[in-house]
Amino acid sequence: MQFRFDRTASLFSVLLFAVLVLLATHGAGSGWVRGFSGDVLAVMWVYCMLASVLQTRPSLLAGVAFLLGVAIELAQYLAATFGLRISNRILRIVVGATPDWWDVLAYGLGAVIVLGLATRGRFWQRRSIVATKL
Repeated sequence: MQFRFDRTASLFSVLLFAVLVLLATHGAGSGWVRGFSGDVLAVMWVYCMLASVLQTRPSLLAGVAFLLGVAIELAQYLAATFGLRISNRILRIVVGATPDWWDVLAYGLGAVIVLGLATRGRFWQRRSIVATKL
């Protein structure tokens, strides 16, 4: 694992963040679109944030992004169990307040999607390198 700056991953993280902000601010009446797809995109955003500063295996980055989502879900569960509540409204919207197994499924789907995209991109890069050597 090395520290470095990846412009493409950074650009995607900014774009995904903008979509997440739009979902959080204007998607209140859109039901599952805001909830489920927002969680899928959140894991993809964390992956891109990590990939913009770390060079390592995509599977490791996807796993860390997924586990971060699961840790947040566990924190939500513990907070609900012990009657704790985040007082800051914005932080409550970002982190969430209600634990749900569907969120864990969404985190897993986001990790699989981003890992598939990263693997596919590496496949096409290798293929183009081989083609230029011929």
